[in-house]
Amino acid sequence: MSLTKEKKTTLIEGNRAHAKDTGSPEVQVALLSERIGQLTEHLKTHAKDHHSRRGLLMMVGHRRRLLDYLKSKTPSRYQSLIVKLGLRK
Repeated sequence: MSLTKEKKTTLIEGNRAHAKDTGSPEVQVALLSERIGQLTEHLKTHAKDHHSRRGLLMMVGHRRRLLDYLKSKTPSRYQSLIVKLGLRK
């Protein structure tokens, strides 16, 4: 259910700003989005898993705060991230 090391490194490499970047908002949002997707699939089969649902809601809120921060600081990076991850419809 958690991210494998290979998947995590590919997500970091695909969203980093420079060679040693592992903590920028873009990387954090990409990692959270992947975990949110996995947890959503888990909750489709385990509807009564309320502890995991709470974790999902906390992750969604954290991602939302990171995106708001990115939007207020550099809207161009926000727009490119939204398009890259496909978060808006």
